[in-house]
Parts: sequence; structure tokens; C-alpha cells
Amino acid sequence: MSFYGIAGLFISSYLWCTIWWNVGSGYDRFDKKARIVCIFRWGFPGKNRRIFIRFLMKDIQSIRIEVKEGISTRRILYMEIIGQGAIPLTRIDENLTSREIEQKAAELAYFLRVPIELL
Repeated sequence: MSFYGIAGLFISSYLWCTIWWNVGSGYDRFDKKARIVCIFRWGFPGKNRRIFIRFLMKDIQSIRIEVKEGISTRRILYMEIIGQGAIPLTRIDENLTSREIEQKAAELAYFLRVPIELL
């Protein structure tokens, strides 16, 4: 029982620290005039706490929607970048309906003038 109590203590302290440090939060900035996209996220404390990605709009390949149905339905919106892979735009814990995620993807794809992929 002591093992499970100590393991639970470590897991709960890890979860409280992620909430306290606001890990994963940030913003996405789309500058149509300069044709630049900036994505900022907070990470865990350390030398790489600030995650800042900047790239040109012409490097965006597509907007991708990933849907996994089952017991825990998961819908995530990704931006596919040439040479950098996919960058998630929605939070994992954000429970969006199919209609909401499609509407967000359509608005963003129209703004960036790129196609939408569905996985």
C-alpha cells in the first residue's frame, strides 16, 4: 500500500505542477500582411521553457483534422508544415464537436488558402 501511496503522491505532484506552470498554453498569431505565422507555447521550466516557432505562410502544406472515435473520442486540429511535420493547434483536453472542429478548420484553411485533410 505504501508503494501505491507514494506513486500517487508523485503523480499528483506532477499534475499540480503542470497546472501551476501552465504547460501547453500559448497563442497562435497569423500575420497576413507580413505572411508570417508565429506559434508560442509554454513548456516545463528549464532552458527550453518558451517554445516559439515562426515560419512563412507559404510553407503551410495543409490543415489536418484527426478524429479517433471510441470510448474517449478525440478530435485534434493540426497544421502541416513543409519540413517540420504537424503542429497541433487545439488542446488535447478540448472536447469539440465534429461541427465545431470542422468549422475551425474551414475558417483557418480559407484564411491561409490551403486544403483540409481528414484522418
